[in-house]
Amino acid sequence: MLKERKKQVKPAFWVPTAYFAMGLPFIAINLVSVFMFKDLGVSDTQIAFWTSLIMMPWTLKFLWSPFLEMYRTKKFFVVITQLTSGVLFGIVAFSLFFDYFFAISISTMAVIAFSGATHDIACDGVYMAELDKETQAKYIGVQGAFYNVAKLVANGGLVALAGALAEHFGAIEGASLSVNKEAYLSAWMIIFGVIGAVMVLIGMYHIRVLPSTQVPSTAKKTSREVRRELVAVIANFFTKKHILYYIGFIILYRLGEGFIMKIAPLFLRASRDVGGLGLTLTEIGTLNGVFGSGAFVLGSLLAGIYVSRFGLKRTLFTLCCVFNLPFMAYTFLAVTQPTNLYLIGSCITLEYFGYGFGFVGLILFMMQQIAPGKHQMSHYAFASGIMNLGVMLPGMASGYFSDLLGYRDFFIYVLIATIPAFLITYFIPFTYDDSKKKQHKNQ
Repeated sequence: MLKERKKQVKPAFWVPTAYFAMGLPFIAINLVSVFMFKDLGVSDTQIAFWTSLIMMPWTLKFLWSPFLEMYRTKKFFVVITQLTSGVLFGIVAFSLFFDYFFAISISTMAVIAFSGATHDIACDGVYMAELDKETQAKYIGVQGAFYNVAKLVANGGLVALAGALAEHFGAIEGASLSVNKEAYLSAWMIIFGVIGAVMVLIGMYHIRVLPSTQVPSTAKKTSREVRRELVAVIANFFTKKHILYYIGFIILYRLGEGFIMKIAPLFLRASRDVGGLGLTLTEIGTLNGVFGSGAFVLGSLLAGIYVSRFGLKRTLFTLCCVFNLPFMAYTFLAVTQPTNLYLIGSCITLEYFGYGFGFVGLILFMMQQIAPGKHQMSHYAFASGIMNLGVMLPGMASGYFSDLLGYRDFFIYVLIATIPAFLITYFIPFTYDDSKKKQHKNQ
């Protein structure tokens, strides 16, 4: 009787909240924490290195995903990771008033990252297990929409709210850290407390609403069998045609983004006397969260239409150019340091649009050229892990180079770092033909 009632829960009641909960921890750790640590006086080198390193679980999650099948249900892992992440975000909030707040908060965020990556595996598992293919296709857009809503709320609304709260508690833009520190501490404690409360509330909601028709298997594999299969899947990945070239492509396509991801928000926040733009948190939250997120979604939609019409092989180099060339916007901002907020916002919006448009090319290439074969889903996950690693490693080093070179020279260096992406994309071989002319002839 209980199972039948759970089957009748409409996806509209849990898909949006589940994928919002997937996006919130990732954005909070990867992007929002960067602003918090900057306001609390942590150096760019430390911020970029540690906030990149703790993203490792999202890169390596394919290693433990098979083991989740051995214990309890997918719903269990979704709920427990949401509740765990919520409590840990609360610990981050209260750790800010300790002398060693950076060590405490960054290590707690590392645990949240592991919890969040596990949540992603289980959440996708619930989606695939509880919905038929037709319903999966119907709600695939809802997934992406609410993941981006999480980005809009966290990197937009909450960052802007942090700025408003800091001003309420007495922070003065341009004043020294010693003057503003208590105000920023109070503001960011509230923000991360809110994130923690939201995750706990979503977890409690999903205890009742999230469906779970999964029946524990009586023939579960042993850990040794799972390990053996995992090794076989990874070994098979490296037998694919052109695989070394493809791995190089995955890494180099996003190399420039890897360097710029952590430094761009730090540059926007840094004072003008050190080469930054000195924007307030409210301004950054509005530009990144509202206009940036909107441009990203628009770029993704237009890229999907573009590729569906002309095919990936004909469009991939164009997608690579649109992805990497907008990084010139940050170089322009660093060289000229404009004060016109509309000009700054236009540059940021352009970069987000290019990111959304060009990123589609890499995702589709992994789906259509790397993943196909016997272990399609596992190989796509493995390729995604390599892609994330390719962003994480330059991100870890970006703060060091930024502090060494200064913002202006650093962004010029980023443009040079995009050149290998253009070269490897232009000459890349395709294993599977996606010619539109051939498809039309066969119809």
